[in-house]
Amino acid sequence: MADTTASCCPPRTPASSAAATPTAVDRDALRNDVRGAYAQVALGETAGETVGTAGSCCGVSDDAAINTLISTRLGYSERELSSVPKGADLGLGCGNPKAIAALQVGEIVVDLGSGAGFDCFLAAHEVGESGLVIGVDMTPEMISKARANAAKGGFSSVEFRLGEIEHLPVANGTVDVIISNCVINLSPDKPQVFREAFRVLKKNGRLAISDVVATIELPEAMRNDKALIAGCMGNAALISDLDAAMAAAGFVDIQIAPKDASRDFIKDWAPGTGVEDYVLSATIEARKPGGCC
Repeated sequence: MADTTASCCPPRTPASSAAATPTAVDRDALRNDVRGAYAQVALGETAGETVGTAGSCCGVSDDAAINTLISTRLGYSERELSSVPKGADLGLGCGNPKAIAALQVGEIVVDLGSGAGFDCFLAAHEVGESGLVIGVDMTPEMISKARANAAKGGFSSVEFRLGEIEHLPVANGTVDVIISNCVINLSPDKPQVFREAFRVLKKNGRLAISDVVATIELPEAMRNDKALIAGCMGNAALISDLDAAMAAAGFVDIQIAPKDASRDFIKDWAPGTGVEDYVLSATIEARKPGGCC
């Protein structure tokens, strides 16, 4: 959507919005709701009325064939799906961030909201043994599942760390690429997510993200719907707000590209709600400048 050439110092201030600035109590409550929903996913105990349907971003099936169908619909190839440990693909996500990341051998990659490790394992194939992939997730059950998958698949260059994407357990200026798949929309403090991403990236480091964005403001009823929030829709940010938050964090070369074709599968995530009229899947790209800061 936007191609920003903001100067290195100082960054712009993002536009304010009531929906984008919940109280600290609200933020904690939202995180706890989401954490609980994804713990159920990790444990294979997803309740349809809580997390969505088997075709949704956050609803999964015990049938691996269904999860494979979901993932191929989101842009993954059969070859990619067969290259990861069984159980890593939970049928989550809204796109394929690796497709836009242009990963290179030896790079260090961080996956925000890594789940059972699916995108981490795909990234590991690209960066090789000389690279490193770090998955960060706030759900202990997901971290346990991902670590088990890594051991099962022999992925020695992948590690998983428990933490929130607003407070990354990663050192300053150590990462080449940040990827994420349908996770930042879940955060109650998206500007802080981008500030953290900027902090941990090296100069000229880049973002390569698939996420759900709002093309127009969602009605209050949708914004307060716990199932739509956990299902990656109710807490989606407006494209203009995301652009402003990334620019304020210091990013340049910002590009947000909504995909109109995604309305079809988003409609399947929450049938009958009409949420597909408000949100779309999008690719989000940006770069940390290589200059003064």
